[in-house]
Amino acid sequence: MSETEVGKVVLAYSGGLDTSVIVPWLRETYGCEVICFCADIGQGEELAGLEAKALASGASKVVVKDLRETFAKDYLWPMLQSGAIYEGKYLLGTAIARPLIARTQVEVAEAEGADALAHGCTGKGNDQVRFELTYMATNPRLKVIAPWREWSIRSREDALEYAHQHNVPVTATERSIYSRDRNLWHLSHEGGPLEDPSHRPLKEMFQWTAEAEDAPDEAQELRIDFEAGLPVAVNDVRMSPAKLIAELNELGAKHGIGRVDMVENRLVGVKSRGVYETPGGTLLSVAHRELESICLDRDTHHEKSLMAGRYAELVYFGKWFTPLRQAMQAFVASTQETMTGWVRLKLYKGNVTVLGRFSPHSLYREDLATFGQDDVYNQADARGFISLFGLQMKVRAMMGAGDAAGEPAPAKSVQPPVRD
Repeated sequence: MSETEVGKVVLAYSGGLDTSVIVPWLRETYGCEVICFCADIGQGEELAGLEAKALASGASKVVVKDLRETFAKDYLWPMLQSGAIYEGKYLLGTAIARPLIARTQVEVAEAEGADALAHGCTGKGNDQVRFELTYMATNPRLKVIAPWREWSIRSREDALEYAHQHNVPVTATERSIYSRDRNLWHLSHEGGPLEDPSHRPLKEMFQWTAEAEDAPDEAQELRIDFEAGLPVAVNDVRMSPAKLIAELNELGAKHGIGRVDMVENRLVGVKSRGVYETPGGTLLSVAHRELESICLDRDTHHEKSLMAGRYAELVYFGKWFTPLRQAMQAFVASTQETMTGWVRLKLYKGNVTVLGRFSPHSLYREDLATFGQDDVYNQADARGFISLFGLQMKVRAMMGAGDAAGEPAPAKSVQPPVRD
């Protein structure tokens, strides 16, 4: 078989408009068998009828794998421990799911004897990079087909017309004016009115979290327990990773927690406006950060915070399966060994307030932090510390009196000693 020939392709299938029309397009363009693969990572009711729809679109087989616990344990938990937040706002709900979906897609292709992979990502988005970098890292021998970079379809209207011509059932996808992605960690909204960054998100757009004004008038308190940096219980009830996230999603969404509206910098160089709902992830991020504040020493805490931004970029850019991310993960794991304890939060009308935190490994000592009488910290020691800590500033100031604005004057020229 030549490089241009394809016998069997595994398509990453969501059941949406794009992937639905890709099925007949692949068969028509490449004359190949199409197997649809769908990863259940918490889409909920969106998976209803998916298999029948794929088969009606022309797929020879549909493979659906329940990856919710794998997603939470092997992807969300390591990312949570890292503290990664892209551009200070985005909790990476879509980005972190792609390496899992793509890797499992490769495994399905290998099991089915396929010679190609396909995805429905557009040529101007981030996801095409995330999928294809994972393909390259796990099985670079498989051919990759990206219809949006090949076909003549250029708009939603074109895709709908193609679907009607090929009897592809898309009635459920015609009603939404937004492009959405949902999983266990978040629900994202893009497109439609959101393409104008000055446009206020419509109330009816949100499908998960309550409006702050409509949230309960009574605050709710909860406690999250951690063991070695991993969330293990909510309100003293131990749960599996996926069930714990689902529980916090329900509590957070009820109180309007986790909404983010941002204009982010895509990997391909364009800006994109996205609105995200991440209720459980927001609660976990806040709680984890608070526990770290008492368990990590200053230098480790600061270095880890600096690294979190780079880690977030790697996830956002699709570089999960890279030596750098894995090396960073090893460092992160070492910082989590003493991260055992609990954090208590208050949820009220879109706000999360920390009420307390505790760890048996806490580095916080009341006898050192107190403003009252203490026998541990000798305040007189601070004089010598300050003298040495600021010595370079003192030396610079001694070289000139400074100007009226308080800026140090340029250092005076010092002639070298004359030697005989």
